[in-house]
Amino acid sequence: MPGSVVAILQVVLFEIPKNLSQCRNLHYLNLIDNELTGIIPSELSSLIKLDALGLSDNNLSGNTIPPFFGNFTLLIVLSLSNCGLHGYIPESLVHLRNLKQLILDTNQLTGEIPFGIYNISTLETFAVFTNQLQGNIPFDIGSTLPKLRNLGLGDNNFSGVLPVSLSNASSLRFVGLFANSFTGPMPKNLDRLLDLRFLSIWSTNIEDDISFISSLTNCTRLTVVDIFDNMLTGSLPVTIANLTTQLRKLTIGINRIHGTIPSGIGNLIGLNTLSLQLNLLSGPIPSTIGKLFKMQEINLSANMFTNELPSSLGNLTLLNILYATRNNFSGSIPQSLANFSRLLVLDLSVNNFSGVIPREIMSISSLSIYLDLSYNALFGSVPSEIVWNFSKHYKRMHKLAASSLRRKFATGEIPQGLSVLRGLQDLDLSRNNFSGLIPSFLDELHLLNLNLSFNRLQGPVPLEGVFRNTSAVSLQGNNELCGGILELKLPYCPSITKKNSSYILLKVLIPSAVLFIAILVLSCILIRKKTKSRNNHYASSFESQFKRLSYADLLRATNGFSEANVIGSGRFSTVYKGVLEDGPPDTVVAVKVLNLNIRGAHKSFMSECNALRGARHRNLLKILSISLSIDFRGNDFTALIYQFKANGSLENWLHQNENIDRYLTLMQRLNIAIDVACAVEYLHSGTGSDIIVHGDLKPSNILLDDDMTAHVGDFGLAKVMSNISSGFAAGESSSIAVRGTIGYIAPEKALILISSLLSKLFNGHPINNGQTCEDTNLAMSTNQPAAHVNASTMSRAKKASRHGER
Repeated sequence: MPGSVVAILQVVLFEIPKNLSQCRNLHYLNLIDNELTGIIPSELSSLIKLDALGLSDNNLSGNTIPPFFGNFTLLIVLSLSNCGLHGYIPESLVHLRNLKQLILDTNQLTGEIPFGIYNISTLETFAVFTNQLQGNIPFDIGSTLPKLRNLGLGDNNFSGVLPVSLSNASSLRFVGLFANSFTGPMPKNLDRLLDLRFLSIWSTNIEDDISFISSLTNCTRLTVVDIFDNMLTGSLPVTIANLTTQLRKLTIGINRIHGTIPSGIGNLIGLNTLSLQLNLLSGPIPSTIGKLFKMQEINLSANMFTNELPSSLGNLTLLNILYATRNNFSGSIPQSLANFSRLLVLDLSVNNFSGVIPREIMSISSLSIYLDLSYNALFGSVPSEIVWNFSKHYKRMHKLAASSLRRKFATGEIPQGLSVLRGLQDLDLSRNNFSGLIPSFLDELHLLNLNLSFNRLQGPVPLEGVFRNTSAVSLQGNNELCGGILELKLPYCPSITKKNSSYILLKVLIPSAVLFIAILVLSCILIRKKTKSRNNHYASSFESQFKRLSYADLLRATNGFSEANVIGSGRFSTVYKGVLEDGPPDTVVAVKVLNLNIRGAHKSFMSECNALRGARHRNLLKILSISLSIDFRGNDFTALIYQFKANGSLENWLHQNENIDRYLTLMQRLNIAIDVACAVEYLHSGTGSDIIVHGDLKPSNILLDDDMTAHVGDFGLAKVMSNISSGFAAGESSSIAVRGTIGYIAPEKALILISSLLSKLFNGHPINNGQTCEDTNLAMSTNQPAAHVNASTMSRAKKASRHGER
């Protein structure tokens, strides 16, 4: 081969052959997309006449970019995309003064780009996106790279201000700066980029007024503008109507843009994607939107739009996706939407739509992925067309993620036609007026979640399928249901032989006559509390109504995590009062936001989740939802969402401000003590094979609801053990390391009885005044379950209770 010019074109190899070094006159070497592995042999350093070298789309992991590549001074093209490279970009590449294309994207490169690369004036394509590079972009990049056409810096860790000199590279076509940590405003002179076609700056932390978009009106070849998920403010300028008709995609969602949509948006007749979600936009949707005949996807979610949806939307016959959830739309759903002959997704939930469900909408034959009309004021029976439509097209319905009909006040029986939807995963029929039996086909579907709560269903609950998982099925608010698995705690059906549940409970929990009396007293009190809780049955089903919430959801709920909404704080977290928009009116919650910068915060979060994931008790604070999300700055965000308890913590009642005139009666103190004792007893012996040690039981972690019922919360220091014997050997007392809050940590091996809990409350002192236990070391120290309450103590409590009633 010496003395010849050879081009090697995409041959199938396993490793890069070392004997290629003999091809010293080789000008073109293309080994792209050959599943190559192994090292980049140093022998290739002899190929100093190369004009083009391509190793992209291989598996060369473990390799760095060899410094000897800098000796290929005749190179015009260097393509090393997606081949598993790591490490720094070698400084030697600055010697490639003839380079036109430098393609290093989709690797694991780190560090900063050598400054000299920005001075290779011949560069036309510079692509390093999807790496782990950092540093600032030189302020004069547009002057030092005047021939630049394609600039791909996205998905890295670049920072600093976007250089104004970009407009000097007047040949720029592609600008991809997305997913970085840039700061400051956008350059205002982009109108000089007359050949610009693609502008992507999403998730870059840019802070600016959206008015800079007016500078793009001269870019007559522009097809894509992606500027969502930044910190853009202001209102949409009317000059948006002057953008080129070549524009196909405009995404400005997840910002802070307010005002209305200019009617001139109807001029952008080339648009096929419009994304405006999660802003502060208001007013009606202009009817001119019906001029966008090429539109395929519209997202208007989570704004403050009002009025009716314009009937002109029906002109968009190519539309595949329409999201309009969480706004203030009203009136009836336009029948013209039936013209959406290609619609796959329709979400109009959480608005103020009224009237009957249009049969025309249910007749859209293409509607096969997602339908949600929930949380509106719609009424009437479910149209037969929805069953016919779903049945006729069931072969496509295997992709159906959720068919939500909840809160539409539908009547009659659950439609049998749904039985053909064998791919259905989530079905929400809650808050309607469905009646009759639960159809047997529901336990045959492969459902992951089923919500039938708050209807008028009756009769036996199936025992198979989704009904075997209590966390996947919600049946609250159907008072005539019976049977089902034991965990559902429904009454026995008349046809089922009924065992005496009280006898079983006594047989398991009462080893002596003394304990029988104590448990009987507790049972009477709990029955009274159960009767009282029936009037608040919605709270018991609250948990099933919410799924994971995003950072944006909680930001809105807490008024931007305002200090005015703070209701508590600790070492690892801050708790805010919030009102959820995606729920019934006045849905008040407590949002516990973890400070992940504090060491131990993540461990505290995991402890709380592990402790409560299988715990179900009326005196435990319930987790309604969690949020594992990303905030607007790209940082990890973790929060727990709990039921809000209106009367705050026991700490505030025992040590209240002198200016607040409120106190706990003797009966209230007794009830609180019994509530806490019941919670602790359940944690230590009522969760099946697990034993939960709270680790930080104190007045500030005991919350009181409207009825002054106590709920134990804050399980950040909790410990879960498989059984009591695994944590403590017979005859030993607790040797757990010190956990909890100073002032509430028990001396090792101390014997603390529930009488201490009661007496402290009656005297108006904290539950544990400097000497309580890691919950109930009373149980741990004596090697007895926490339910073994001293009989004389309970007797005195009962007498005090009767005296207080008189």
